[in-house]
Amino acid sequence: MPRLLRAVARFFSNTIGWNRIGFLLSIAIITVAVIVLVHMLRGIDVDQVFAALKAVSARRIAFAAVFVACAYFTLTFYDWFALRTIGHPEIPYTTAALSGFTSYAVGHNIGATVFTGGAVRYRIYSARGLSAVDVAKICFVAGLTFWLGNATVLGLSVAADPHAAGPITQLPGWLNRLIAVGILAVLFSYIAWVWSAPRSVGKSDWTVRLPNGPSTLVQICIGLCDLGFCAMAMFMLLPTEPHVGYVTLLVVFVSATLLGFASHAPGGLGVFDAAMLVALWQFNKEDLVAGLLLFRMLYYIAPFIVAVVILGIREIWLNMRRSKTPAELTSVKASAPIRSEFESETGERRR
Repeated sequence: MPRLLRAVARFFSNTIGWNRIGFLLSIAIITVAVIVLVHMLRGIDVDQVFAALKAVSARRIAFAAVFVACAYFTLTFYDWFALRTIGHPEIPYTTAALSGFTSYAVGHNIGATVFTGGAVRYRIYSARGLSAVDVAKICFVAGLTFWLGNATVLGLSVAADPHAAGPITQLPGWLNRLIAVGILAVLFSYIAWVWSAPRSVGKSDWTVRLPNGPSTLVQICIGLCDLGFCAMAMFMLLPTEPHVGYVTLLVVFVSATLLGFASHAPGGLGVFDAAMLVALWQFNKEDLVAGLLLFRMLYYIAPFIVAVVILGIREIWLNMRRSKTPAELTSVKASAPIRSEFESETGERRR
């Protein structure tokens, strides 16, 4: 069986190429999502959407904003954990927090988070002396945290409520639960693998030592908190009727997030929304669209604006420091002869 899988993987790699497969998959996901979204939004009443937006209480919006803030606070620990994993504990938390927040806030909105977030990270960490290879390792460990968290949440939530994933997977509940158990089995196998001995991936300078067993549990907890806060923010913005349990929403939210991530569309735009509309069919469309718009404002637009402002202020500050440095050096050189004459005269008087 392993030989067969390796042969299939080699065939796709040699004949098509994994980059092309990923591109075609993204296009397919976006195309299907657009078709579904157009079908779902056909006949929607815009006035009712605005009415639903006004009907959401300020209290629920405030709670959602707090949960979004907690989610982005958790994202700062992705970088903090990654820095310690690759052997750079000297980088302070403040730098990790700046990188974690801005890279994800920008990456979430522009799309292709691996590249856009990586560029933001390199701009910040290069000032601390880290190389492009170090930043690539940070992106890898942070990505691993994301996937471990998603695998844990999806496995546990689908196993608890397998029918919640039915509208998205179009599979019966028993098969969804079987897939969830399989995901958890792979996850437990990975934890046992890294717990048993030190593990590394990559070659030469690109080698990354994987977190050991206890550290992997910490890594999973970071991912769990991130996704839990995000889903809770969405939960606060949903209509109160009909009632949908938090676990059900968690299944739908994580599934929609992963589809949006796989599409590489900016903010999963269209893909995430289509999945939510399909899976949460119980709600009035106008009410659900209002909740999705508010979530986008709180989780995507607002953090993006804050991140751009922070990065802009940082760039201005760095440029001001660079412009002052030559002037300071010139004044030091100009004052050197005066100091030397003064010192020589003082020495003669002492004699």
